Amino acid sequence: MKKTLVVPALLLLAASALAQTTTAQTAPAQAKNPVSSALRDILPGRQKNTIAAVEAMPADKFSYKPTADQMTFGHLVAHMVEANNLLCSKAAAVPAPKVEEVKDADAKDKLVSALKTSFDFCADALSKMDDSKLGETTEGIGGQQLSRARFAMGIASNWADHYAEAAMYLRQNGILPPTAKK
Repeated sequence: MKKTLVVPALLLLAASALAQTTTAQTAPAQAKNPVSSALRDILPGRQKNTIAAVEAMPADKFSYKPTADQMTFGHLVAHMVEANNLLCSKAAAVPAPKVEEVKDADAKDKLVSALKTSFDFCADALSKMDDSKLGETTEGIGGQQLSRARFAMGIASNWADHYAEAAMYLRQNGILPPTAKK
């Protein structure tokens, strides 16, 4: 009876050891770089939805603003471009791209193109990012020293905030935002 239990027990141990080895070998960089991996994971969805929202707004509505105190839709898009380039650069410790500054009064095509380029830059920057540098500080707006972790958190919150703003502008113009069409 003892021998009949030994063989299955050995097989179970071998299978367990093999599973642990395989998992350790194939485990994504997420265990080593949970923050940068999370940003890389959420980027495609944020990129797709944000660009789709901006493309959904008619060109003649880029000057629209809900109230006198709010920014125009075109200004929001220009801000998204600037934020993507700055935050992804600072979080990933790579130089920001040298691009022509876009303005809220620029044509829709130019703003959409700049937004797409800024998301492409983020994808490239985040592909080089690793969490070992998150504790480093770098200069933020106004000269304040901020950690790269702070910039990484800023990326995630900005993507969510910017899409939400774009979605509200669309709804105020009778246009269903991309994520509401699913």
